[in-house]
Amino acid sequence: MDDTTRAARPLLTVVVLCFGGMTVSLTQTLVIPIQSRLPDLLDTSVANAGWVVTITLLAAAVAMPISGRLGDIFGKQRVILVSVGLLTLGSLVCGVADSLTPMLVGRALQGMAMGFIPVAIALMREITPPHLTNTAIAAMSATLGVGGAIGLPLSAFVVQTFNWHAIFWMAAILAASLAVGVTVLVPHVKDAVGGRVDVVGATLLAAGLVATLVGVSKGHEFGWGSTRTIGLIAGGVVILVLWGFFELAQKEPLVDLRVAARRPVMLTNLAAVAIGFGMMAQSIVVPQLLQAPESTGYGLGQTILQAGLWMAPGGLVMMAFSPVSSRLMTRLGAKITLMVGASVLGCGYLVAFFLMDAPWQLLIASSIASAGVGIGYAAMPTLIMGAVPISEAGSAVGINALMRSVGTTTAAAVMATVLSGSIGELGVPTRGAYELCFLIGAVAAFVGVAITALVPHLHRRVLAPVAPEQLAETPV
Repeated sequence: MDDTTRAARPLLTVVVLCFGGMTVSLTQTLVIPIQSRLPDLLDTSVANAGWVVTITLLAAAVAMPISGRLGDIFGKQRVILVSVGLLTLGSLVCGVADSLTPMLVGRALQGMAMGFIPVAIALMREITPPHLTNTAIAAMSATLGVGGAIGLPLSAFVVQTFNWHAIFWMAAILAASLAVGVTVLVPHVKDAVGGRVDVVGATLLAAGLVATLVGVSKGHEFGWGSTRTIGLIAGGVVILVLWGFFELAQKEPLVDLRVAARRPVMLTNLAAVAIGFGMMAQSIVVPQLLQAPESTGYGLGQTILQAGLWMAPGGLVMMAFSPVSSRLMTRLGAKITLMVGASVLGCGYLVAFFLMDAPWQLLIASSIASAGVGIGYAAMPTLIMGAVPISEAGSAVGINALMRSVGTTTAAAVMATVLSGSIGELGVPTRGAYELCFLIGAVAAFVGVAITALVPHLHRRVLAPVAPEQLAETPV
């Protein structure tokens, strides 16, 4: 491999990985345009149809920390390719599904593919030259928002133009294209540290996360004071505590909790919960406000497709601000960059609180909030990777992604509770409920700022470049 090829390859790899991040995150919002039709399409109840969305979030939450650790053990490129395979298979299963069970299987496989994200971010640290690393991580982090933002209008357009199965065939085509790109352009770096897979630890973690997150995400539906909700959350927490003690006793744990307990890592993960909460709140509240009937006096009467188009620029703003995040990290450090991003996110919610009387006003507010997400999301994995050994980077970034997922799941539950708890005469949430949601989102973002302020400054790690002999001639 000559110098020109070696210089160009990292950039091509970053492009492929960013495309992968966008593709994987896009699948999270694919079913929203048909969510209300799922009971009829799958011949099931409304409650059962809700699991089509929930199971994807649960599978993603479980997959991210586990795939991160597997990337450290077996090599990141291999785990990335497996994640893409899961996405392809899941999309194909959903594409032929006409009943609930195969749809849930396919959606679970799509959720498991979210393990692509932390492993890809950790790999970027290894394969990019120092001057490109911050930009690459920032761009990768931004694609998460871009995929989610464009997923809604894109899938709404596909459903209206073709049929509801077409959205999954589209996802399968994107995933297959990604598989080719990963195989050809993502180098197999000899970064596997070896070790055994902690199957018991993975099982306990999965059980604890699923129980807790089901309790939180379904709390409004089950009733927050119901035995089922309390039992799920309490049982999940107990399992996670037992998992923690089990992991501390292992020589090769799934997650090194001693590393996770380091102050920079722990505080960054706590900030991830708050900022993930703030990011998700607008994704739930703004579309509902856009689609609320005009007869309420505050609803904006937009269709699903129109609401998606008003939200889509936010994803582009995230991508546009990724270079800003890169420059801020280079000049000010990841800690200050994360604080700036969370502050901008909070300001976006405050703008929404005062400007919610026209679609263009919500476009401005959501764009400001999205800029904050674009700036802040890139800084979190950078902070994490600066505080852990390179051999544990995948696992550490996976846990950080999990904490963001906890924040987004909690936000969905809280926003649903607030909106449903204040219903007006026309059967839709009141204006005050929307305003309260915006204030809660702002508070969550500014709490993230306060937590990040407590993260100790770390000396910049000097990352040793990957030696040529560490790159395999074949990508797999």
